[in-house]
Amino acid sequence: MMMKRMVVALALAGCCVTGVQAQMDAKEPKIAAGTIIEPAKSFEGMLKGFEEEFVPLAEAMPAEKFDFAPSAAIFVAGQGSEYATVSTFRAMVLHVASANYFYASMVSGTKPDVDVKALADIKGKDQAIEALKASFVFAHKAFGTLTAKNAFESVRGTQTRASLAGGLVAHGFDHYGQLVEYLRMNGIVPPASRK
Repeated sequence: MMMKRMVVALALAGCCVTGVQAQMDAKEPKIAAGTIIEPAKSFEGMLKGFEEEFVPLAEAMPAEKFDFAPSAAIFVAGQGSEYATVSTFRAMVLHVASANYFYASMVSGTKPDVDVKALADIKGKDQAIEALKASFVFAHKAFGTLTAKNAFESVRGTQTRASLAGGLVAHGFDHYGQLVEYLRMNGIVPPASRK
């Protein structure tokens, strides 16, 4: 029975990936397999995809709920989970903006054009969304500096410009998953699920 469930889950996952790939293929020009793609263009595509998912997600939370954080009150009593240190929706959006600056500055070697530590002090939805969008502008510029020559240069130990570019997207999608749950806890269907 367990094996049957696993096969069904894998089949469903394959359908989802195939559907997403079909949507992407419809938008993108056809490129023959084996074609060498410049690192800046390849990583830019990943960053753009992440931005197109994350910004609408952040915008979907109403301003009056932007400081929402899960609490024990909304879960079944006696679960034994601790919620005292859980981040708010706003704090996580600003954390992602801050991380975008961190990773992107490592990718390009360029200093951020804002006081990254001050991002955590931003209050209100509009200012947080503005800061998030600005962090993506900075990241796009940084990803544009990737070349075949520098993409796999060490920045710190085994971390390279390319691995840090991938790290920005991977880190962001980790928080994307958390914020999807925050929206759903407030009865909001995430934008990507409405399609």
